[in-house]
Amino acid sequence: MDLRPPRFDWGLSVLARDDILNDGTYPGEAEQAVLVPKDSPGEIVRVGHHEESNMPLYLVEFANGKVVGCLEEEIVPSGKPRA
Repeated sequence: MDLRPPRFDWGLSVLARDDILNDGTYPGEAEQAVLVPKDSPGEIVRVGHHEESNMPLYLVEFANGKVVGCLEEEIVPSGKPRA
């Protein structure tokens, strides 16, 4: 299987497209709790790959201090340059 290339690169400033909820994999937070509210700013700190779905996976550090794994459809470039 060929790896699907990511659309976004590390260091990119992004916004949460919608509220990002805990799917049960984020420790210390209730399942379905809002981890990151819609339109929260963040930065991609690592780009990985979800083997089962052959999709890029982005580790995003958001302004609230949470670092969350996101799919492409959960984030959008903010249009702000890197700091």
